[in-house]
Amino acid sequence: MFLDTLLRSGWGEGFFPVRPPYVPGSGVVGRSGGRRVVADTKQVVDGAEVPVGGYASQAVVPSSELIEVPPELTDQQAVALLHDGPTLQSLLSYVSGRRVLVAAAAGGAGVLLVQSLAARGLEVVAAARGSAKTVLLGSLGASQVVDYGSPSWTSEVAPVDVVFDGAGGALGRAAFSLVADGGRFVSYGTAGGEFAAPDPAVAARRGISVVGLTDMPRPDRAQRRAWVEQTLAEAAAGRYAPVIGQTFPLSRAADAHAAIAARETVGKTLLVP
Repeated sequence: MFLDTLLRSGWGEGFFPVRPPYVPGSGVVGRSGGRRVVADTKQVVDGAEVPVGGYASQAVVPSSELIEVPPELTDQQAVALLHDGPTLQSLLSYVSGRRVLVAAAAGGAGVLLVQSLAARGLEVVAAARGSAKTVLLGSLGASQVVDYGSPSWTSEVAPVDVVFDGAGGALGRAAFSLVADGGRFVSYGTAGGEFAAPDPAVAARRGISVVGLTDMPRPDRAQRRAWVEQTLAEAAAGRYAPVIGQTFPLSRAADAHAAIAARETVGKTLLVP
């Protein structure tokens, strides 16, 4: 995840108390007792859950954390949904209106969100950088695709009822300007290195509801498990599919991080044995 690259660089110690040496990542898929299972290896450090323990040839998790993979899904599809599934289910609770903008739409959670919103009949504006990503989003049901590599990209988009901001930073703040009065701005990503922080006075004057990641209810383990199981079941039924843009051998985890940090990846990035 992009979060893994940020934690490695020392970002976010106030939220995730991770200090070297540690094993990054926390999403794994494998075999247990003859079953195909996915699991989250995150650990509790200083009272906070941190995503560690995943970049390993063998991962150790409590048996209660194992979630069986539906036969319709491959191992790679299942593990690609492990973290983005709960993110998707949480974000869908903030949908309102008919016209929605998804920023950083070509990321792991973004592609699921675009597919899910389009399937609901909403008008989805998908924003990403570069032709490879915009072409992909056009194939996933987006009504409009914009390339925010262009400095004038916001001029191409009419006001929307909701923005789901997976970009953060300056891009997220630019996306905020596209929310119609009385709309909603949901910020959940830090691909820009920081969460977007719209001016509270402007939001209040325009009647825009601003929801940050820390404002969202934190699901307990039971809720997260239920969301993962729901996402796996819906993907198995063909309602949407993860986009696995690239894989790297586990031994090249550093190269995977470099590609993610350079914004060269599309969809989900996986490490394989």
